[in-house]
Amino acid sequence: MRMNYGFEGRVALVTGAGGGIGRATAIAFAASGASVVVSDIAEEGGRETVELIVKAGGRALFQRCNVADPEDVKALINHTITEFGALDFAHNNAGINSPTANEYEDDVWARSLSINLSGIMYCMREEAEAMLKRGKGAIVNTASINGLVGNGAQPAYVAAKHGVVGLTRHGALRWAKNGIRVNAVCPGVIETPMTAPLTSNPEMRKVLDGMTPMGRMGQPEEIAAAVLWLCSDQASFVTGHPLVVDGGATA
Repeated sequence: MRMNYGFEGRVALVTGAGGGIGRATAIAFAASGASVVVSDIAEEGGRETVELIVKAGGRALFQRCNVADPEDVKALINHTITEFGALDFAHNNAGINSPTANEYEDDVWARSLSINLSGIMYCMREEAEAMLKRGKGAIVNTASINGLVGNGAQPAYVAAKHGVVGLTRHGALRWAKNGIRVNAVCPGVIETPMTAPLTSNPEMRKVLDGMTPMGRMGQPEEIAAAVLWLCSDQASFVTGHPLVVDGGATA
């Protein structure tokens, strides 16, 4: 999937960019001309993403960050400004899943909320502060269709993703007059390293494919396309919107 929004001279930050949706978005930003800060808690995957971008002729650097640590997030934004001089776009994508865990357990609940919700808030807060100085910017948070509908198996994940949608709307309203747009993408079932343990089982793969009216799982590049559109001038009047990309699952 090729896209080019003419982002030359612009700077993009992508968290959780060591693979899957984050990697696809980082590569797409670079293909459109942006300088990209690739961030992940997993250094190997993050550095691999940078290598892929550089080999394709793009410009990128890696900065390790645990988004659940507000000091780590501050360091990430400061490093971005120091290295590239600005921050134009941010895709807050870092998150975790716990499909086999009992999310009512205290430690599982706390970990899910700290990464999937508080991590988004820490990033959004610092990114907006940097963007306010220039009077413009676009932030896209990764929520989920589980941020719009219920899921009886994952209370913490559902609560966090509903929170991301609410936080997105808050940010959109708070900074609407400051030139900063805040939106979210709500992916359905996407084929990523996070789903790989399930898709390796042919029977489970059939189940996952069957969860979508289109009869297949989505690809990371399809989410990346939505993120770049939301950041582009083509979406200049779009803010506070949870964009569903789910092959019809919530329809």
